[in-house]
Amino acid sequence: MNKYVPITRKYRPQTFAAVCHQDAAVTTLKNALKSGRVAQSYLFSGIRGTGKTTLARLLAKALNCENLSSEVEPCNQCRSCQEINSGNALDVIEIDGASNRGIDDIRQINETVGYAPSGSKWKIYIIDEVHMLTKEAFNALLKTLEEPPPRVKFFFATTEPHKVLPTILSRCQRFDLSRLNQDSIVLKLRSIAEDIDRTAEPSALDLIAQLADGSMRDAESLFDQITCFDNGPITHTLVQNMLGLAPRALFFELDTAVKDHNLAKAFDLVQTIFDSGKDLKHFLDHLIHHYRLILRLHLGQRGLLGALPSDERTGYENALTIYTHHHCLDILDYLVQWLQQIPSSPFKRIDLEMTLLFIIRIKQRIPFDNLIERLNQLEDKVPLEPVVITQAARAPEPVEEKEPSLAPVATKPELAPIATPKLESLSKEKPIQEPAPQVAALSQAEHEPVEAPKLESSIIQAPSEMEKPSVHQSHYDTLMRFAAVELNGSIKS
Repeated sequence: MNKYVPITRKYRPQTFAAVCHQDAAVTTLKNALKSGRVAQSYLFSGIRGTGKTTLARLLAKALNCENLSSEVEPCNQCRSCQEINSGNALDVIEIDGASNRGIDDIRQINETVGYAPSGSKWKIYIIDEVHMLTKEAFNALLKTLEEPPPRVKFFFATTEPHKVLPTILSRCQRFDLSRLNQDSIVLKLRSIAEDIDRTAEPSALDLIAQLADGSMRDAESLFDQITCFDNGPITHTLVQNMLGLAPRALFFELDTAVKDHNLAKAFDLVQTIFDSGKDLKHFLDHLIHHYRLILRLHLGQRGLLGALPSDERTGYENALTIYTHHHCLDILDYLVQWLQQIPSSPFKRIDLEMTLLFIIRIKQRIPFDNLIERLNQLEDKVPLEPVVITQAARAPEPVEEKEPSLAPVATKPELAPIATPKLESLSKEKPIQEPAPQVAALSQAEHEPVEAPKLESSIIQAPSEMEKPSVHQSHYDTLMRFAAVELNGSIKS
């Protein structure tokens, strides 16, 4: 009976050409091998499943390969390559940094590093998860790492390079491996499916690559799990059912509820999700991808519809008529915030209900960008009236006391030597006479209501308009003229 080999190990890249989406690191390492300028230590960093340990093993195979090709590829046929592939190489020592992290483990390396390789060209130490070493262990490795014995190389791999001491980083050539894109993962999964004679729908492979989140190992593990679930074709529905994901039909029901403004549908959808035992985080993740896809379709990427099944293609075409790109942006902003809070909330059902209610009510909200755009259009169509700033709005200025004069009066009395009588005594001595017609007009103007200036705009009028006499100044002049007429009549009498 043959021993089963998982897909992650069976399809691990055995040559540099098989490494996916790490062209910069591969090209640099191959050029170093061609020119014989391989450094004494390398550090490979990146997220899980991007090829850190794979590149370290490939570099070790290339250094010790007996029949290296002209393209600087290991032959995988010689004794050294086969020993490294099987993990039995005496001169390629792989160390788990998480379980061998103390100073005693590093001291053991320092004691044995001086021995010559047993049968290979180089003795190579590969330390995985090197950031787990203690500070004392790092310090014990510094001298050996900077000046290793002849024929000794160190290759490190880590997912958290910021935890590695700067003194270690300065002694290594560092390669930051990038996250794998979805197309590269789908291409690798398709080749695996063809090799094992399994039919896979493109949408199913896209879903697996999406769940892998840039990790090839995660994608291969999910694919291996799905192949064990069913021996038939790998479909999109099969992947959803096997991984416990919410079907797209739930999202399209939510779109219909938004269109009809059916608030009660939110509670029905949440009940369905909890009854089916769907993972809440996965549901929110796919809800975000649902509105992200609608947004991309609104922004002109209609080619994405071709990779979807026919029923889903129809659902997204209807969704384009329900939402605008402003709605999608607001929903995505809201969901990203809630995605961080809901997992730690004790009221997950209520939180999910409120989230769906917010989405259903989105059609009743005016997006902020639309509101600004409408205000700008209204401002262009309706001219705004300028504000007249009068003297009353300014700070009071000192007024020079001048002798009041009345224009209609021909002769002006000499009032300087005469003491000004009180108005109360004047009213007792002689009743007030009717003023002249001109003065009556002025007194009548005194009691007319003064219209307050309009404040409908922030536009300030020209200075010539501002220099006109204020309402309070006209009122003061009217009172002074009326008092002069009364005094003139009392003096003449």
